[in-house]
Amino acid sequence: MSASKISKLKKDVAPFEKIDTKASIIQIINTLGPLLLLWYVAYLSLSVSYLLTLPILIMAAGFMVRTFILFHDCCHQSFFKSRKANDILGTITGVLTLVPYQQWKHTHTVHHATSGNLDKRGTGDMWLLTVEEYTASPVWRRIAYRVYRNPFIMLIVGPVAVFLIEYRFNRKDARPKEKINTYVTNVSIIGLYAFLSWLIGWQAFVMIQGPIFFVAGLLGIWLFYVQHQFEDSYFENEEEWSYIQAAVEGSSYYKLPKVLQWITGNIGFHHVHHLSPRVPNYNLEKVHNETVDLQKATTITLSTSFKSLNYRLWDEKGKKFISFKDLKNYANNRETVKNFLEGQGEKQKVQLARK
Repeated sequence: MSASKISKLKKDVAPFEKIDTKASIIQIINTLGPLLLLWYVAYLSLSVSYLLTLPILIMAAGFMVRTFILFHDCCHQSFFKSRKANDILGTITGVLTLVPYQQWKHTHTVHHATSGNLDKRGTGDMWLLTVEEYTASPVWRRIAYRVYRNPFIMLIVGPVAVFLIEYRFNRKDARPKEKINTYVTNVSIIGLYAFLSWLIGWQAFVMIQGPIFFVAGLLGIWLFYVQHQFEDSYFENEEEWSYIQAAVEGSSYYKLPKVLQWITGNIGFHHVHHLSPRVPNYNLEKVHNETVDLQKATTITLSTSFKSLNYRLWDEKGKKFISFKDLKNYANNRETVKNFLEGQGEKQKVQLARK
């Protein structure tokens, strides 16, 4: 992408980075309000039938995802103009979504700064190996990678492993402020869950909060996964890597039905978000619609997005994701070519010997 195009993109996006405090407050009301109401209605429905409760819990999980989007904007300082207000709301919504605010803010900032950079993987992103790295790995590492990339492990085990276990601990080099925030979040979660268990009984609490947590966690991991794991995504080594190209070419436009788009806080416009994290979630669609160059981003739909489950390895030569099955075909093709070349060499030797 040329320097002039990059400059134009930044200029086009800048006006949408302005925060509308009124819009932010409305989002708090229309997100946390329904979440709390649905939680209470789910509790009341337990006395009727759990079959009636389950659809209510699924709706509540949707609003939990939307709560995470508010948390996410706070991490980028794009929800309120005041840093302190972002930190307070971010910590509160972090307790509700089981994510420590300062810890996630750090790793997610690193993710934005290094997304698509093959030389700076490992913080705030999913484990990714290239074809060359995978084929050169010992057996134990290849097995571990296959397990990690397995859809069941990623989407079913993942929510428990990430939200309940991983986020409860600080990273080794965490700053004091980050450590304290994690401790405050953990204690607040324990206090909130203990109070609700005392108030309505632990069985009722588990029957309500369990499915909400699991469905919301599954959806959260899926959204994070699918928007960078599409066939012709963008990955380059440090010397060739470009922040703008990584944003526009390495993040997809996940075109969802309007209801799901609203529930997920427009995060489907992920290419816009990666280009400018300071754009509030309620402005992401506007940026996409009014910026021609951004409309060229890879578009995936609800139906086509499931193809991403087959994308396991990054092929540096082909500049695309491939499946483990594709890798096997690659290996067979290389072996065929190798045998052919060796055969040709033997023929040449025989011909030279006859001469």
